[in-house]
Amino acid sequence: MSLHRQLLQRQAEGRPIRVGLIGAGKFGSMYLAQVPRTPGMHVAAIADLSPEAACRNLARVGWPPERVRATSIDAALKDGTTHVGDDWKALVAHPAIDVVVECTGSPVHAVDHCLEAFAHGKHVVNVTVEADAFCGPWLAREAARAGVVYTLAFGDQPALICDLVDWARTCGFPVVAAGRGHKWLPHFAQSTPETVWGYYGLTPEQAARGGLNPKMFNSFLDGSKPSIESAAVANATGLEVPSTGLTYPPASIADIPFVTRPQSEGGHLEKKGMVEVISSLEADGRAIPYDIRMGVWVTVEGETDYIRHCFEEYNAHTDPSGRYFTLYKRWHLIGLEVGYSVASVALRGEATGVATCWNADVVATAKRDLAPGEMLDGEGGYTVWGKLQPAAASLAYRGEGGLPLGLAHQVKVVRPVAQGQMLSWSDVAIDTATRAYRVRREMEAAFAAAPAARH
Repeated sequence: MSLHRQLLQRQAEGRPIRVGLIGAGKFGSMYLAQVPRTPGMHVAAIADLSPEAACRNLARVGWPPERVRATSIDAALKDGTTHVGDDWKALVAHPAIDVVVECTGSPVHAVDHCLEAFAHGKHVVNVTVEADAFCGPWLAREAARAGVVYTLAFGDQPALICDLVDWARTCGFPVVAAGRGHKWLPHFAQSTPETVWGYYGLTPEQAARGGLNPKMFNSFLDGSKPSIESAAVANATGLEVPSTGLTYPPASIADIPFVTRPQSEGGHLEKKGMVEVISSLEADGRAIPYDIRMGVWVTVEGETDYIRHCFEEYNAHTDPSGRYFTLYKRWHLIGLEVGYSVASVALRGEATGVATCWNADVVATAKRDLAPGEMLDGEGGYTVWGKLQPAAASLAYRGEGGLPLGLAHQVKVVRPVAQGQMLSWSDVAIDTATRAYRVRREMEAAFAAAPAARH
């Protein structure tokens, strides 16, 4: 039975999926905009650092005031409204909540939220892919131990890429490459929240109108988010990543099957079975017509003459050899699609993308020369950006391991770091008391002891 029919059945039986949302910012608000239009789904509770801001966002997306209840989760469950408060622990502990949607965008806090939700028997849809990028394999393991489902969020590009990869493999196609698009030029790696809108293609007035966060959008632009999302995809699908980081080959949609071939066959890849990001800009800055900037893609191989003849007979667009074909979705709808993941975990017990290995990592890299005493400000900020690395290379970096970007928030630099240099653990004084730090170090120790488990 389709997910939608199952939701209709749950609605008719008065047994909606009961959802708890942590974080009602832009992504969370987009999900909330769809909930009143989705049968069989009830957001029973929202936890946010600012309940007042959460209520303003609810009003912005069209929720009438009478849908919002401030007293308790129990009262909201009785009358079908939504409790809005600041107590995330009460939300994840409530026995009636089926699925927790982690939507804070704060990787350190997201780890706490996910692990507590697992401990209380809740499925988790993790929108905060920054947390998945530095400890997703460990989160997946803990969820499995707790007997619940942990998943990436549909609507965000990693889950959509995982869906395309799963389609390909289920149909019997070898996956040559998969990834997303991006507007990229090398100097974007040094972009800051002050320069982001000009590079991104929005005016400051447009950004203000949309309530857009310059630091968050700068993390998209400067390469951090593409690296984070590519790491999540590699760890969920088993695909490998470029040995020196993402290379952003420029290509139109028509040229993706040509570019995403191995170098030995005239393409751009080190080898088959890779994650990569396609740039929507030529190296000289010219925009490429019909780009994949906001979309996702997978390139597959027709291994036999018969399959390649089928590509030709059905007018499938391939590379010149006829061997490689790319399927793509040109757009993703961000939080508007999260309900698909919620339904999948609650009704089918299936993730829409979850780490199965540790193939990739994202290491904090200096945007400029950094001096002792400076504070790192994480992805999208003024000090560091995220560089995609094979997990083995990150673990071995300078004999101590690279500093994961997800932990490079409010961390003091203790020795000079040159622009373009990846940071290691000893370059910073990090808070070792957080659960996120402990989880990461436990994961490193486990995979270092059993490197075969990376794949």
